[in-house]
This record gives sequence, structure tokens and C-alpha cells, in this order.
Amino acid sequence: MKPNVKIIVFVILLVIIAAIGILHSVTPGHMLLYHDTYRRLSYFPIAIGAILYGLPGGISLAVLSCLAFVPHLYNYWAEGPEAYYSELSEMIFYLAAGLVIGLISSRENRLQEQYKTLSEKLSKSYKRLSKQASQLLKAEKQLGESQKLSMLGHVSASFAHEIKNPLASIKGAAEILADEVGEDHPKHEFVEILRSEISRLNNSVEKVLDYCRGGRQKRPLDYKPVREIVEHVLSLMESRIKDKSIQVAIQYEKDMEEFEVQGPPMIQVLLNVLINAADAVEKKGQILIETILSESGCLICISDDGPGIDDALKKEVFHSFVTYKEGGTGLGLSISKRIIESLAGKIQIEQSRMGGAAICIYLQKKEVS
Repeated sequence: MKPNVKIIVFVILLVIIAAIGILHSVTPGHMLLYHDTYRRLSYFPIAIGAILYGLPGGISLAVLSCLAFVPHLYNYWAEGPEAYYSELSEMIFYLAAGLVIGLISSRENRLQEQYKTLSEKLSKSYKRLSKQASQLLKAEKQLGESQKLSMLGHVSASFAHEIKNPLASIKGAAEILADEVGEDHPKHEFVEILRSEISRLNNSVEKVLDYCRGGRQKRPLDYKPVREIVEHVLSLMESRIKDKSIQVAIQYEKDMEEFEVQGPPMIQVLLNVLINAADAVEKKGQILIETILSESGCLICISDDGPGIDDALKKEVFHSFVTYKEGGTGLGLSISKRIIESLAGKIQIEQSRMGGAAICIYLQKKEVS
């Protein structure tokens, strides 16, 4: 109950007590039925006060009821002690009623306060437990992903070790083939692509093995212009693009030849993104590659006219083992994201102007040492 309401109720109870006292005084003594009624009515403000205000309220209103009853005692003063004491006992009952009901009400109020305090503590504990449970589920999810990545690391190390020797044999065969196919040969371009991809694959294998050994050997950084990297990746995608009759458009910004990035990792990233784009579009679909140059870096956007990706799924596609195409591993974009972040860049998915998805990669300009 609000404080203002409590004050108003207390004043009303005082008025009732005063009214009962006045009625006792003005009613003739021989009208016993009326006086008995007034006596009984006096218990109501006492009981209400004790319930609302506890022991202090019950005692206060009982005392006030006794004071209001005092003028009525003078009517029995001359009738002798027996009549006088009989009326006086009513005042004792008023005090007893205020005391007993007040004690019970005070105890009830204390219990309510304790329950309220306990309820608040339980509410805080529930919120804390709910938060901890959410954190635990998140940690469990991260642990599960870490275990998957750990298992993938062991498998990758074994796989890298197993393909290292066959890769060396393939490299040797490619070198022999390059000696027999001169620069004027029409297939010379494909031999060079074969040698370049073998070197890139061998470099990736060495990186995996270095990482699994617990250290990373410093290797010379191979910087190449973005335009050269894009054209190299398109040459690797040539057969896939021809099989689906995909139309690939490229929009280079001026002076793109001056912007260089690390070659091998960017080739892997763009290859992953273009493979996803080629898989997403229908036959005779369209892919657009745009480059935008700024003072601080370069933006590369690869758009397609495929079905696109729902907004709710855009964040999930960069997680490991998450894929929405049949036969996919769910690692291409996850690996690409890690590579771009290692290059201090950013990668994100946006809506393509052609209706499909657009993978946008931002790369910072390399620092001049």
C-alpha cells in the first residue's frame, strides 16, 4: 500500500473511533443494545489498524479506542464497582485484541519481506544461472568446433605428409614436360600453369607441416598485382566456366597494376570464392569481378546471379563445416576468412545487384619498408 493511502486510511480509522466514542457518550445508559453494538464496532478499527500497520498500529488504535471509551465509564461510576469493572474489562480486551492481531500481522509482514527478499535473490540467481548456462553452451559449442578443428589439423598433417612425396614426383615430371614444350608451343601456357600450381600446392603443404611442428618458418613474401592474380585464377577456372557457359565480366579500376598483395594466399581465396560462385549460378549464368582502389587499400567484389544467401545465414557461412551445397566441405569460405584476416583484411557477404550473392574482400595497401 502506498504511503499516502496508508495515512488516509489511518485518519478514517481515527474518525471511526472518535464517532464510536461520541455515540457512547450521547446514548443513554439504559439503551444497552446500542452500547453493546458500539463496543463490538470498536474492534473493527483496531483489527484493521493491526493488519495494515502491524503491532504499532494495533496498539495505537487500541489505546485510542480505550480513550474514546473513557467518557462512557462515568455513566457506570455511580452503579458500583461491579458494573464499573465490567465496563473497564472491555478496554482490556481492546488492548489484547490490538496486541494479538498486531503481533500476528507483524510476523506476517516480516515473513512477506523475507519471501520478497528471497524471491529477489532467486530471481538474481536465476538470471545469473541463465547467463552462465548460455556461456556454458557457447563454450561447449566453441569446444566442439575446436575439437573438430583439432581433428582436422591432425588429418591435414597426415594428408600433407602423404602427398609431399608424390607432389615432388609430379613436380619433376612437370619440369621434364616443360623442357620438351618450348615457349612457342601452343600448350606452353598450360605447362606454366601446372608448374605454378604445383609450387603453390607445395608451399601450402610446407605451411601445414610448419604449423603442425609448432612453429612457422619465415618464408619470402611473394607479392603480385591484383590484376595478375585475378587473371591467373580465371585461367585455373577456365574449364569449369566453359562447362556451364558462364559469362564472366571484369571491371578493373585504373592503376590496379600498382596494387600488390601476397600471391599464393590470395590465389587460394579468390579460387575458393569463384568456385562457390560458379557452383551457385545456373548454366549460362553471370559472374562479375569488380576492383575498387582507394588511398588505403583495395576492394575486390565477386558477384553472381545465383539464388543468393539469406540474411540469417550470412554469418554462418564463414564457420567451419557449414555448407549449403551438395558435396561441399564447408571449409572454403572458412579458410578464406582466416587467410584474409591474417592479411589484416576483411571479407563479408552482401546482396549482389544481379540478385545473387556478392563476396567483398577489402585488402590494405602493403607497407613500404
